Amino acid sequence: MTTDIANGANGHSQFPTEEDMTLLQLQQRYAEEAAKRIRADGPAQFLDLTDADTDRFKAIAEDPWADHAALNAKETVNDGATYKFLVLGAGYGGLLFAARLKQAGLINGPDDVRLVDAAGGFGGTWYWNRYPGLHCDVESYIYMPLLEETGYMPKQKYAPGTELREHADRIATHFDLHDKALFRSNAQSATWDEERRLWTVQVTEGRGPNEPSRELTLKCQYLLIASGVLNVPHVPKIPGLEGFGGEMFHTARWDYSATGGSYESPDMEKLKDKRVGIIGTGATSIQVIPQLAKWAKELYVFQRTPSAVHPRDQKETDPEEWKTKIACKEGWQKTRSLNFVAHMSLAAKDDEENLVGDGWTKIPAYSALIGSPGFGLVEPTPEAIGANVARLYKLDTPTTEGARARVDQIVKDPETANKLKAWYPSWCKRPTFSDMYLQAFNEPNVHLIDTNGQGIEAVTKSGLVFGGKEYPLDVLVLSTGYRSPVFGNGNPAAKTGIEVIGRGGLSMDEKWKKIGSATLHGIATSGFPNLFFAFGPQSAATANFITMLEVGIHHTAHILSKAEEKVGVGSRAVVEVTREEEEAWTLQVMMRAPYFASLMGCTPGYLNEEGHSAKQDPKEMMKASRSSGWSEGMLSYIEVLEEYRSEGSLKGIEVTAA
Repeated sequence: MTTDIANGANGHSQFPTEEDMTLLQLQQRYAEEAAKRIRADGPAQFLDLTDADTDRFKAIAEDPWADHAALNAKETVNDGATYKFLVLGAGYGGLLFAARLKQAGLINGPDDVRLVDAAGGFGGTWYWNRYPGLHCDVESYIYMPLLEETGYMPKQKYAPGTELREHADRIATHFDLHDKALFRSNAQSATWDEERRLWTVQVTEGRGPNEPSRELTLKCQYLLIASGVLNVPHVPKIPGLEGFGGEMFHTARWDYSATGGSYESPDMEKLKDKRVGIIGTGATSIQVIPQLAKWAKELYVFQRTPSAVHPRDQKETDPEEWKTKIACKEGWQKTRSLNFVAHMSLAAKDDEENLVGDGWTKIPAYSALIGSPGFGLVEPTPEAIGANVARLYKLDTPTTEGARARVDQIVKDPETANKLKAWYPSWCKRPTFSDMYLQAFNEPNVHLIDTNGQGIEAVTKSGLVFGGKEYPLDVLVLSTGYRSPVFGNGNPAAKTGIEVIGRGGLSMDEKWKKIGSATLHGIATSGFPNLFFAFGPQSAATANFITMLEVGIHHTAHILSKAEEKVGVGSRAVVEVTREEEEAWTLQVMMRAPYFASLMGCTPGYLNEEGHSAKQDPKEMMKASRSSGWSEGMLSYIEVLEEYRSEGSLKGIEVTAA
């Protein structure tokens, strides 16, 4: 794409301006930095901890938080039981499914819903992640769901992990879900029973280290997938990693027995005489590193790609402001959430107040990833695509230059500062926000080991090796991320790690491999009756995942309500997307795919499967284009869904009575 700017910002042949040349040089620098990091093995450079086959990595993946004795004493699910709704996931997505369906009158009896989750409690990512410094990077007033229903006021603008996990329990209490969840359990397979017109789901329930697991067969009318976005932690396949002699753990399974302190009081006194290494400088590390810097004798930060770090501006919630300006009228949370979306996607009216007013709403080029109504449909021609890419780079330049200038303003050592500067567009990685991270590199005990995009060479029993030099360590923290949310082109079965078999023995994996993504509105797919996902490919995105969940779940609840009305009391509805309407929606999505061409030049990361997406052959790229999002952004997508619901016929959905 680097030659597109030379053709002019409008995509027409003309002598390039000085601004064009500056943008061209910036794009070339970004391309060079990305090229350093491209690896032939792509996502295969990581091992998913769920697939760990060695004792060391299996131990890292275990749940350190589950109260096995208490959970074993509760029997919330019986083998062979049939439920109306079976929800895979008990994080905010699963809780929202249960809450909104209950509000819609679809859940009434004690056996109408069960939630199944691998964790030992509610919360999803906020159950697993308990590392020191953990906070949500989206304003808590719009991120924490169901604040109006529960009457809760978050303590800070950006809630810490403890509060987010507690809120999950609060939601479960409010909607009477504590005895309707099966924890420490993985769904292995789900098969559509054509004769009974139910789903049969095979589940393995773990019961702790001293108890045999239980194999359960459950049946349900509706199967709902709410497995989250970053749900499978992974570790790099570095030679010798398993043989490291010190303490080693992943940030998603923080080991306070190794560091000292606790989740509630993370005073890591055991690190005072320890040399600590951390691999990774992404969104998690931005929060962890300042905390480790306070306690470790020496902290070595191993960086492959720096993060762009913007101001956080954390503040306590003012109760008076909460009552009079924030939670001041019915529907305030939805209004505030959509206002955030509008300002992020350049869809806000000129006189529309920016209610959240945070860093996210000051990164206009992030619309390259989440879409915007202001750009229209981009024609699939080199000229039109080039013009759109150039426009996005121009929009982004003040943001990225500002982030790099901020590094110079904060980090005292010029050499360290240069290594901490991010050279890629804002949309290529999730932006980070901190008032503590860059400052940590001014501390004498913090050492940045920049690998210039190459990563660690090897691990010895005593430490990590880069550039032929060994760095001795006592504790190694793996802040190495998760399986990509675009894994399997967004296939909900693959992302969840479950085999799903629909009508006629059709495997969802095989369907996705053969034709790519195929959905209606990003929430259901043909051949798989009564199966819905909270949000999938072919829907719209924004930085606040809760908005994405709310939109998809609200739409699903509407469809199911109308379907049940149609079949009447005493009959079970079977709800299925038609192949024709699924393809019509897919065509609409593919028409919008050229808008997202700017993602192809991104540095490797979880958004592009470590650069693998950019190396696909044309046939595979065409298939991948079916997984694109809605390029006009979330508000446009919501309007489309609202029009569909207003029309009232459930076009493209067949409803029959069982």
